[in-house]
Amino acid sequence: MCRMNSELPPTLRNTAKYQSGVVSRSQALRTGLSADMIKFRLRSGRWQPIHRGVYATFTGVPGRNALLWAAVLASGPGAAISYETAAELHGLVDKGKAIGPVHVTVPKERRVTAVAGVSLHRSARAVDAMQGHANPPRTRIEETVLDLTQTAKTFDDVCGWVTRAIARDLTDETRLHKAMKARKKLRWRADLRELIVAAEGGDHSVLEFRYHRDVERAHGLPEPDRQVPFTGPGGRQGRRDRVYEYDVIVELDGRLAHPVEIQWRDKARDNAAAVGGQQTLRYGWAHVKWEACATAVEVAKVLRRHGWEGRPRPCSPSCPVRQEFQPGSATTTTASVSR
Repeated sequence: MCRMNSELPPTLRNTAKYQSGVVSRSQALRTGLSADMIKFRLRSGRWQPIHRGVYATFTGVPGRNALLWAAVLASGPGAAISYETAAELHGLVDKGKAIGPVHVTVPKERRVTAVAGVSLHRSARAVDAMQGHANPPRTRIEETVLDLTQTAKTFDDVCGWVTRAIARDLTDETRLHKAMKARKKLRWRADLRELIVAAEGGDHSVLEFRYHRDVERAHGLPEPDRQVPFTGPGGRQGRRDRVYEYDVIVELDGRLAHPVEIQWRDKARDNAAAVGGQQTLRYGWAHVKWEACATAVEVAKVLRRHGWEGRPRPCSPSCPVRQEFQPGSATTTTASVSR
C-alpha cells in the first residue's frame, strides 16, 4: 500500500497529487524545501528515488502512472509521452499489452540523456505535437499514430495503426490529414492518404484494407457497402464487412486461431444470411494476402451468378482473371446464358 507523505508545503503537495505522487528535485527546491530536507526524506525512507533528481513522495511500489510521470520529469521541460506508450494512454493499445521502455519525445534543441527504462525521441515539433491538459503529458493521438507509422517495419503495421485508430473512434480523416500536412518529411505519405480514406470509409483492419486494394479495386469488382449493421440470431448485434447489392456478403477474418465458440457463431451468421436469401463468402489472410487474384475470381463468379453484369479486369498479364473472364471463356459464356 502506497502512502503519500503529507508533510509537504501546500504547493508541492498539490503538484505531487497531480503528478501521481512524483516530483522532481527542482520542483521541491522551488516550493521551499532545502537540499538537506530532501536528503532527509530519502534517507528516512519517506521518499524514494525513481530516477536521478526524480522522487516518489510515498512508500510502496510506484504504479504505472507514477513511472510515466517520472520518465517525463527526468527528461525535462517540453517532454511528453509518445509512440507506443502514448498509444497505450490513448487506448490505441489494449491495457496490459504495453511492453518495452517508456517512450518520451523532447524538443530537438535540448540536450537530454535518456535514463534507464526510457527511450528518448527528439522532434522539432515536440511542443506543437503535445496534447493540451493531458496527465501525464503526451503527444496527440494523430501525432502518435503518425509517429508509429514512421517506425513501422512493414506497410501492414502502418495499416494496423491507422485502421485501429479510426475504428476505435480515436481520430478521423480530417484530423489525420491536418497532422500530415504539418510534417515536411513523412514516409509512406501517398499510401497514408489512401489508407486514411479507406479506413474512414469502413476498412477497420489491415485485412479489410488489403481486400479493398488487392481484391476489389485491383480487379474492378463492384463497390460494396462496408461495416453494415445487422441483427443476428438471438438478437445479437453485429456488422458485416462487405455487403454487395447482389445479395452477396464477404466476411474477412484476420484471426490466426478460431475457437470453437467463434466458429459456431460465424456459422450462425452465415445461416442467418442464407435464410435472408444472401450468400456469404468468408476469407482469411491466406486468401487475401497471397491469393488475391484467385479470391477475386471466386468473388466475381458468385457476383455474376447473382446478377452482376460487369466483368472483372486482370491486374497483370498473368492474372487468373484474364483466363477466367476473357471473351469466349466458359465462365463468360455460362454467365451470359444465365442472364
